[in-house]
Formats: sequence, C-alpha cells, structure tokens
Amino acid sequence: MGLFTSSPPPPTTPKPSPDGAFEAPDRSARAHCWEARDGFFACLEKNGIIDSIKEKDLADERCGKEGKVFERDCAKSWVQYFKKRRVMEHKRDLTIAKIDADNAALLAGGGKGASIESPKSSI
Repeated sequence: MGLFTSSPPPPTTPKPSPDGAFEAPDRSARAHCWEARDGFFACLEKNGIIDSIKEKDLADERCGKEGKVFERDCAKSWVQYFKKRRVMEHKRDLTIAKIDADNAALLAGGGKGASIESPKSSI
C-alpha cells in the first residue's frame, strides 16, 4: 500500500525470464487484474454495454477510467479474453433463458407439440 492511499499499488509489469519469456503473474497480480476487470464490467453493465470491443467508442466514453485501469492491471491477452468471454456468457445466458421460456410454454400448454419419447426396445 502507498503511504496515504487506501488501495494497494498496481502490480509491476512482468519481468522476462532468462529464456526471454515473461513470468506468469503471481496471486497478487491476478487479484489486481480481477478487481480491475470487475470494476470495468460493472461500469459496462451500469451503462448497458455488452460488447466493449464492438462498442469501443461508447465504452471508452462512459467507462474510460475503469477501462484504463483494467488494461493497466491485466495482460493484453487477458483483457481480450475477458472481453470476449463476457459477450459469450451473455449470449449463453440469453439462450438458456429462451430455452427455459420455451419449456415453460410447452408445460403450460399441457405438453402439446413436440415430445421426446424414449426409444422402443426391439428385444
């Protein structure tokens, strides 16, 4: 922590290992990244932005401060991964909700329509 701040300092940039590859972030650096990601995603949610890649200008306008912290505290590949995963999870949740609604409509209608029957045994 800094002398007069309440938040921990940002993680340091990864150091290259002797073979030239970068060292993996430690637990503290990952925690900083996830905290920054959660802050950015909360801002996107508050502003009704699902895809911060396709709606980059709007995301930068409304959540620029949080986005800069997210990009500072996370590896570039992680930032892209988390942004794409957020969109995928949103689409998944919409699909699940639609399936649930369709199933509820089938049950409310007395199960009329397509039904799934167990296969008949030929024995």
